Amino acid sequence: MTARTPLISVRDLKVHFELASESAWPWAPTRVLKAVDGLSFDIFPGETLGIVGESGCGKSTLARAVLNLIPASDGSIVWQGQEMRGASTRTWHELRKNVQMIFQDPLASLDPRMTIGQIIAEPLHTHLPTLPQTEVMQKVRAMMQKVGLTEQQINRYPHEFSGGQCQRIGIARALVLEPKLVICDEPVSALDVSIQAQIINLLMELQAQMGLALVFIAHDLAVVRHISQRVMVMYLGRSMELASKQAIYQSPHHPYTQALLSAIPTPDPRRERHKAQQLLQGELPSPMHPPSGCIFRTRCPIATPACAEHRPELRALTAETQVACDLV
Repeated sequence: MTARTPLISVRDLKVHFELASESAWPWAPTRVLKAVDGLSFDIFPGETLGIVGESGCGKSTLARAVLNLIPASDGSIVWQGQEMRGASTRTWHELRKNVQMIFQDPLASLDPRMTIGQIIAEPLHTHLPTLPQTEVMQKVRAMMQKVGLTEQQINRYPHEFSGGQCQRIGIARALVLEPKLVICDEPVSALDVSIQAQIINLLMELQAQMGLALVFIAHDLAVVRHISQRVMVMYLGRSMELASKQAIYQSPHHPYTQALLSAIPTPDPRRERHKAQQLLQGELPSPMHPPSGCIFRTRCPIATPACAEHRPELRALTAETQVACDLV
């Protein structure tokens, strides 16, 4: 089988924030918040990588670091063979023609002073300033049609639309440049369940039409299952398990992945009543003071004293699964 070439390769990426000391003494050392602490993964053309985890585990920080919206503290980001960490502003500007982002809050991500036509056209004006206005408007209208908006809505403002329609506008803005990779930062978490399904199906249709690669960030494993080919499970800034969709949903190996999957409700009430649930004990530890050794050990049902001594890295367990646990 011919090896595929990834669009983007991330290796040992870290995003650490220095915070002021809680002490009143000026010589007290600063505190370090490790939002992302050594993540590695590849994204291939046309695939969807789902990233899941509890709130506060670093998913959104990771997305912004990949786009350099937040500077990475360490690690490597390679886009089609070119190292992007430390690259110039002009180089990042060129990259963003091919990498776009869809944000979590549909309405907050749109400028309320701009019409829908102006919002969708803004990336074209930014990255293709010499494109004639007639072509700009042609692309805007074509993209509006693709995402399920009508030409008659082009001069309306964001507050005149529902949450689902605002997210369609955000999708149109992200795709009007025809990028190769789109990072979706919890794009359906603020929407009703019925609207969530519409937006996910729209993303899948557009992915098939345009050959997009997607990074789909969510805390709902049921949503990620519908759209992703591979899934990465995050906990406190680190990857616990990285596997194909089939492997992670049919035979999860990491105790954290098993607990998240057991929390997914089953449509059949009879099966739901008899389903064995693996409830996580305690609260998510503070990233300011992560546990020693395995960061999941304080909530892990199979942890041993040795887990406090060694921090496990992702290792290949099968051809489709990598797990960061010494006990599986």
